[in-house]
Amino acid sequence: MSADTLEAAGETAARRREQRGWYFYDFACSVYSTSVLTVFLGPYLTSVAKAAADADGYVHPLGVPIRAGSVFAYTVSLSLVVAILAMPLAGAAADRTGRKKPLLAVAAYLGASATAGMFFLDGDRYLLGALLLIVANASLAVSMVLYNAYLPQIAGPDERDAVSSRGWAFGYTSGALVLLLDLVLYTGHESFGVSESEAVRICLATAGLWWGAFTIVPLRRLRDRRVERTAGEGAVGTGWKQLVATLRDMRRHPLTLSFLLAYLLYNDGIQTVISQASIYGSEELGLDQTTLITAVLLVQVLAVAGALGMGRLARSYGAKRTILGSLAVWTLILAAAYFLPAGAPVAFYGMAAAIGLVLGGSQALSRSLFSHLVPRGKEAEYFSAYEMSDRGLSWLGPLVFGLAFQLTGSYRDAIISLVVFFALGFGLLARVPIGRAIAAAGNPVPERI
Repeated sequence: MSADTLEAAGETAARRREQRGWYFYDFACSVYSTSVLTVFLGPYLTSVAKAAADADGYVHPLGVPIRAGSVFAYTVSLSLVVAILAMPLAGAAADRTGRKKPLLAVAAYLGASATAGMFFLDGDRYLLGALLLIVANASLAVSMVLYNAYLPQIAGPDERDAVSSRGWAFGYTSGALVLLLDLVLYTGHESFGVSESEAVRICLATAGLWWGAFTIVPLRRLRDRRVERTAGEGAVGTGWKQLVATLRDMRRHPLTLSFLLAYLLYNDGIQTVISQASIYGSEELGLDQTTLITAVLLVQVLAVAGALGMGRLARSYGAKRTILGSLAVWTLILAAAYFLPAGAPVAFYGMAAAIGLVLGGSQALSRSLFSHLVPRGKEAEYFSAYEMSDRGLSWLGPLVFGLAFQLTGSYRDAIISLVVFFALGFGLLARVPIGRAIAAAGNPVPERI
């Protein structure tokens, strides 16, 4: 065996090792998204805010009257605004220094510590809960920018989709596993000698411990690469200038920009449905926490099957038509949610099943479709803008949800208000000539798109 062959085999083995380590960050942090953000924190923080509310049901942070039921939605929105400010700075610092791993460690452990600190969220400490949520959610968004930035370094163009999908699968697996453990603790809390409130706080805190513990794996296996340092501004100025430059460059590709705007709108709706569904189920439908946990478990399982099924549909009908079909299903889900009767877990499970079937596919096909619209040589900066749309600009939906409840006092009005995101996203995407957009970006047009 030649020296070149041995060297190539060694490089392949090292790359595979890094890939396996990379998967584990999804395994680590996805527990926060499922157990904390989707299941437990919304209803629990709302109950804490209600304990601090006045006779009219309002809390008064900084003297501003806010319905207790809107606190969680407003806080999620604010956390994403903080993420918008932080992500370009972290990304620019990583690009200029090549030291993504220390920055990933800081973001991950800051988020994990804030999540573990939710164990102390009790009584009427809703402001503590809001602060911890802002820190944890913004830290997650920043860490995902750094985490995703490793993908082009550890996977070649031909294997990138497979590596990305495996990371996603690791995340769904850990989310389902920890939710099963949470379900055991929550339903059997009396046999464990803890109250219902303590069980929820333990579930919140253990998500932070899980996040921190499994982050050790990618931090040990991933490695930073040297970058050429150039004279110029610091990372802060560079981060914002690069983002502005990317958006200006997109003006030369208006069809790509149109797709990104459509994605921004309908993805905002998707993320808001996911984060606010537990509050809707508990506060409006009167469902218990056990029902909510099992419903999210159902979503986790069906999301994998849904992503695979929508991938097959895309091969037959094209990614654009399949995404448009999924947006129509999302709209029907919201309409069904508006009319769901209170105290009907079977109907709620049906809605969860529908969400699971379109959730993974909507996001996976959107990412793959966008990859065709990126000009060659600009993959990193365009996907940075895409990540901003995915993680950092999903603040408007929670804000609309919170305002709708603030003005009407009805979660049914709040949930139906999200239809506008899917309707506008559908309309914008339908108008994008995908084949022409791909050709304009200088890429070969697939036979079916």
